[in-house]
Amino acid sequence: MLTEAEGGYFSAAPVAQLYVRLKCSEKGLTAEEAAERLRQQHKISRTESRFKKELKLLLRQFFNPLVLLLVVAVVLSAFLRESSDAYIILFILFITGLLGFWQEVNAGRAFDQLKKMIETKHTVLRNSKIVAVETSGIVIGDVLTLIAGDIIPADCRIVESNELHVNESTLTGESYPVEKRAGEVTDVLPLAQKYNCLWQGTNVISGTAKALVVQTGSKTLFGQMAHSLTQTPETAFEKGIRQFGFFLLRITIILALVILLANLYFRKPLFDAVLFSLALAIGMAPELLPAIMTFAMSAGARRMMKKKVIVKKLSSIFNFGEMNVLCTDKTGTITEGNVTVKDIVDVYGISSSSVRRYAWLNAFFQDGFPNPVDKAIGALNIALNGYEKINEVPYDFIRKRLSVAVRNERQRIFITKGAFRNVLEVCSYVQLKNGDIVPVSNETAREINERFIAYSQSGYRVLGLAIKLLENEKISRHDEQQMTFIGYILLEDPLKESVAASIDKLEKLHINVKIITGDNRYAALHAAQGIGMKSPVILTGEEMNKLSPEALVIRAKQADVFSEIEPHQKERIIKSLQKSHFTVAYLGDGINDVAAINAADIGISTSNAVDVAKEAADFVFLEKDLAVLADGVYEGRKSFANSMKYIFITTGATFGNMLSVACASLFLPFLPMLPKQILLTNLITDFPFLTIASDRVDDDQLTMPGQWNLKLIRNFMITYGLHSSLFDLATFYVLYFHYRLSESPFQTGWFLESVITEILIVFVVRTRKFFIKSRPGKLLVITSGIAFLAAIFLPLSPFAGVLGFSVAHARQVIAIAFLLVAYIITAEWLKQWFFARAIVGIRQSQQAG
Repeated sequence: MLTEAEGGYFSAAPVAQLYVRLKCSEKGLTAEEAAERLRQQHKISRTESRFKKELKLLLRQFFNPLVLLLVVAVVLSAFLRESSDAYIILFILFITGLLGFWQEVNAGRAFDQLKKMIETKHTVLRNSKIVAVETSGIVIGDVLTLIAGDIIPADCRIVESNELHVNESTLTGESYPVEKRAGEVTDVLPLAQKYNCLWQGTNVISGTAKALVVQTGSKTLFGQMAHSLTQTPETAFEKGIRQFGFFLLRITIILALVILLANLYFRKPLFDAVLFSLALAIGMAPELLPAIMTFAMSAGARRMMKKKVIVKKLSSIFNFGEMNVLCTDKTGTITEGNVTVKDIVDVYGISSSSVRRYAWLNAFFQDGFPNPVDKAIGALNIALNGYEKINEVPYDFIRKRLSVAVRNERQRIFITKGAFRNVLEVCSYVQLKNGDIVPVSNETAREINERFIAYSQSGYRVLGLAIKLLENEKISRHDEQQMTFIGYILLEDPLKESVAASIDKLEKLHINVKIITGDNRYAALHAAQGIGMKSPVILTGEEMNKLSPEALVIRAKQADVFSEIEPHQKERIIKSLQKSHFTVAYLGDGINDVAAINAADIGISTSNAVDVAKEAADFVFLEKDLAVLADGVYEGRKSFANSMKYIFITTGATFGNMLSVACASLFLPFLPMLPKQILLTNLITDFPFLTIASDRVDDDQLTMPGQWNLKLIRNFMITYGLHSSLFDLATFYVLYFHYRLSESPFQTGWFLESVITEILIVFVVRTRKFFIKSRPGKLLVITSGIAFLAAIFLPLSPFAGVLGFSVAHARQVIAIAFLLVAYIITAEWLKQWFFARAIVGIRQSQQAG
């Protein structure tokens, strides 16, 4: 085995020497050897067990600074006074922490199961046979076989290669592909010059290779840099939640300090005042926010899985709901993705058996990445007739050509096929009807191009085909010149019957669909018109290159179809749309889509995509279908809407209760609620929120993209906080001044009013309709009912004395009931007024933007 010191220095040693040092061979490891090495790797890496991860999660629930302060104060109070209150407070804190832990651990386990469904696999030689192995199963001494689109799972030494080009931007920052080949390179050279090495985290752009694994896991270059390389930018929702959490925490702490000082000023007992302020801060702080958000996202991910969408990054679910522009490629999304050969014709558009044979030989012998075009051509019923392969120059997205050299007993032939214009540009000759080869004249070039346009306007995907004779068997991409154009390959990929309905469904969700394709403008226009786009605006890659960045922002917004687009231009399109303040999704499955997937707010790939595209994506579709995307958007918006319900209710209740207590501290000679009662209120009212993620969402809330709006939340907090405080103060007045209740009866009255109003407000705020016209989720009704009964039961239960509850008389309960009815009626009216004004404000700001 390589030692840690030797790990970064394997470029100079001959490959045969590395086989000896790593105790392996060119045939690969045996299954037994691989299993033993995997056990050793796990020991060295000290992979954290699930038990330890979940134990840390459990402990994290109790390491909130406010919770720790309260625990210290409670323990100190227990030493100085009666300890029963301390046990009750600690018990309530423990139960609250367990609820949060249960939410997060269940969500985490469900998410891990989803991720396993799309884990990247690699082709490895084991027992001299090619097998598929997950990334976590790759060990030192494995021999990998690599093709375009593969992610490199470990640091490797190239054993053999053919026109191999690798994207090393994750390590070097250089986006242009780097050529790699077998050989020996001195160890002292910098990483970028070690052309014989492959590094974990990079990916194959084109070509093929066989490579020996020399380092895995944390010992690789990528593993040593993992902390800085794996940082992913916050989504808009994550940033908003973080800002909201700090915002609410600041308000809570400031008001808690004000209340503490007010109580001390009025000479209330020190420990009672401190415990009360800390308990109030904990009760009002959004300590369940992470658990609620995680559970909402996990529930959304499970629902999306049923809609054939796998979520790779949970927080991206909310971005999915915010999407208002979808950029998609054409093949497999707009079309069926089942490419068939319509015909293979000569320069004059006449079916030709000889041209057909050359096209078939090219497709049959190519060993690059599997693709539907070569699969369709290779399926033609044509005999080899003594031809055998010499070598190939694999396809890449710069040349847009694939060349294969073949031979028979008479000659060696170099056959090139690819994008029509890219093939034609390397042709100096053309084959006539009689088989003669003559130079391409201007007239012939014009006729060839006109025939290409006519085929494209008919909806065919048109490839060019060229040949030339070889003098020797050594080939490279430099041989793609002075070739003879011999004909066209006409491919059909019919439009999906469902695509027009799917696009209509997306438009009803206020999502604008834009097609980005490498196909020529004529084929792109034919496809756009075929799916119902009226007078589509087309922007070509050539036109894009002439536009300034500012002009492209305007043209990208106007365009419906982008045609003849190079891979690097896709990223420019995405970023230009984002500058127009769109939330942009990109759906693609090829190597040429990776930059765009990374640039988009929502990157989407498919289960049959190349590894690097799946790795870059936030979501993986099990079917490449726009109908699947529409279903996913519904679920994303549902998760967003349910999360916002918790946030709206929490902010209103927090601000309202804090204001109420601050006011009460000015005139009440006792605490309006005991610390244990505050924490109990928090526990009971949080219980229904554990099921908020499964609540129903009204259809009218799903038709528009949901967007994080901290200003709207702040305004809601102030409006509903003042409304809540008004009824709290009315409760204080009735209980203290009218019925002249003090201490325990008063605290019981406010406990009942506080808990029940927060339970009832859930049903008001959860819908924009009149609350009795919107049907809530079954689990939300059940948990709210349990919480309601618990609030009624506790003051009448055997535990009432321990908890400090007592009911003075029935009139106290009746008065509170009347206040609750008035609260619900006014809350419903206030909701209608608030959101009507909010919608007008949002529309005005959008028009101004």
